[in-house]
Amino acid sequence: MKKLTALFCAGVMTLGLLSAGTVFAEDTGSTEGIQASPEFYAQADLSVLEGKKIGITIQSLENAYWAGVMTALQEQLDAAGANTTIVACDDSSATQIGQVENFISSGCDLIMIHPSDAAAVEDVAAEAREAGVKVMCWDDPMTNTDGNWILNNTDLGIAIGELTGEFINEHYDEDNKAEVTVIGYPQTTILKEREEGILEGMANVADGKYEIVANQAAIDANAAQTAMETILIAHPDCKVVTGIGAGAMIGADEALNIATGGNIPEDMAVITTDVTKQQLEQLASDAYPAKGIIGFEGSDEDTANACASMFALILSDSLEDQNVFRGVAPITVDNVEAISAGMK
Repeated sequence: MKKLTALFCAGVMTLGLLSAGTVFAEDTGSTEGIQASPEFYAQADLSVLEGKKIGITIQSLENAYWAGVMTALQEQLDAAGANTTIVACDDSSATQIGQVENFISSGCDLIMIHPSDAAAVEDVAAEAREAGVKVMCWDDPMTNTDGNWILNNTDLGIAIGELTGEFINEHYDEDNKAEVTVIGYPQTTILKEREEGILEGMANVADGKYEIVANQAAIDANAAQTAMETILIAHPDCKVVTGIGAGAMIGADEALNIATGGNIPEDMAVITTDVTKQQLEQLASDAYPAKGIIGFEGSDEDTANACASMFALILSDSLEDQNVFRGVAPITVDNVEAISAGMK
């Protein structure tokens, strides 16, 4: 059974519906900015995108999450009649600055930046706005933008940790503690915040019922699989893995699948965030220990539609606050089929 109680952030989150089968959680915390909801995105008029020239620079297209979302976003913008260019800077700020400069000189109406280093691109973002170009940042609360589409990564981590804690509560207790591996990536500030949130969330829900036997840095699936295989040599009873992204889930799932021969015990779980097709396939399969994902808008198509709506709101000067905070929600076996239908 892959049933997992979809209870997290009780008293902090309120739930609404973004699309069929997709649960959307709206943070009602005190962070200044707009808390996005389905109604917020619905106010956007996507017809304003027609004929607009849009430049998008992101950290990497090698990541499965970004590849899927950007494919869906390209399709959304093409359908709306926008002229869109999407490039990756491969985590080089110098490359990203050059890309933004090229977008400015080519006459873009809007530039979206997913920064390798937000501070490094502040000046070129200011140059874009001085040239009359709208600027949006995905992930960081930058200063020189018309809009920032961001996550509170500590709160996201807490949601991951609390979902993990719920699983621990179902299968372990103080006399039979879960052995837990945390897969993080402290080299990146937002991922460090996410990892710290995970630790806080687990303690909130299941304090005293687990022991962290390994804390491993890994960003991609291959690194996570190798790390987990090594961890299992030292800690063969480690059955719970939580982490900061898709790579952590995919890699740990593969390592645990091999270790168990695909016979996954009920007290084994991998719980992370991001939403990729492979994660969802593993979540739906009894041959893998994936038990839950803290997702964002839902599928690739849902996220692309929300991002396109942000573009439309910025281009029409309809954004009432610079910061727009994305919601988060759990994906489990109960809603994985509906989310999978909108993946690329």
